[in-house]
Amino acid sequence: MNAAVLAGPLAGLDLLATAVIVIDDEHSVVYMNPSAENLFELSHSSVAMLTLDRLLGENAVLDAAIQQSRVNHSAYTEHELEVCLAKQRLNLACTVCPAELPGGAQAMLLEFRQIDRQLRIEREARMLEQSQAHRDLIRNLAHEIKNPLGGIRGAAQLLDRELERPGLHEYTQVIIKESDRLQSLMDRLLTPHRLPLPGPVNIHEVLERVRSVMLAEFPGIAVRRDYDTSLPTLTGDREQLIQVALNIVRNAAQAIKGAGMSNGEIRLRTRIARQVTLVRRRYRHAVQIDICDNGPGIPENMRERVFQPLISGREGGSGLGLTIAHNFTTQHRGAITFDSVPGKTCFTLLLPVQDDARPAMQH
Repeated sequence: MNAAVLAGPLAGLDLLATAVIVIDDEHSVVYMNPSAENLFELSHSSVAMLTLDRLLGENAVLDAAIQQSRVNHSAYTEHELEVCLAKQRLNLACTVCPAELPGGAQAMLLEFRQIDRQLRIEREARMLEQSQAHRDLIRNLAHEIKNPLGGIRGAAQLLDRELERPGLHEYTQVIIKESDRLQSLMDRLLTPHRLPLPGPVNIHEVLERVRSVMLAEFPGIAVRRDYDTSLPTLTGDREQLIQVALNIVRNAAQAIKGAGMSNGEIRLRTRIARQVTLVRRRYRHAVQIDICDNGPGIPENMRERVFQPLISGREGGSGLGLTIAHNFTTQHRGAITFDSVPGKTCFTLLLPVQDDARPAMQH
């Protein structure tokens, strides 16, 4: 590519959706378009004639890209560029090309594109594939266990009737009760495979139901609310969405209780998210639900596997709660993510708001 000639007031670059910065030979910023101002949360007037290092911080990868373009007199693209600002960290692709300012002065034009969105889309695609694999594993495992379980329970009941010594009944009752517990577990394993029943859902009614259950089950833990009451109605399966929120909140409460905390707190927060891509489809709006707690956090060695079945950091835990929550969320074409550090764990659900009458559900 030959050097671009930036004639006139550079007004044409103002219309670009990608972020553009123009620097002179001394790496001083001579121009920044509105998209760049939005991306870097800066105004052109505040950074005019600052050096690029002052603006974006010292960055050897970016400096090398600029040098490569300058030496070869052609465009050069760096596909993986991390820029660390005071308030945020950005993953970007950057194309650098030589340019000529009005009056003939040499310059470099830098065009930045965010790749966070692409990375998230790819991550969602991988999670969808994993979710399907998890569902198949769960279904096969449940069926394999459920069939002989009924025979074990029946044999224990027959044996219980034949025993003459009363003290032996205690052992058969243990077998029967444990069989019932495993039967309940198998039912939970198979629950994600029932067909969803979509209908209008008020997400705050869902969260209030979960809150009332948790206050009764864990009376020592505060459940705070921070609702945006203007949120639109969702299309979804109300019972499944209750189960999603309940599983996440219950996990948080159990972690707080297990840590022996006396000031445990869970916060339920709702907001509207705009221009969201979920399962490779763009939505104008999505409902965002944040479920945060002040518990001990998720151990580092578990964070990559928390949505996998049979993975639990709690003694006696089945490791199914978050797997079921993830499966139900993906059935609603939504996304579930989390951030966790000691003292704060926050799960974020994004559920699409339909712009038409078609339900955002996949069976």
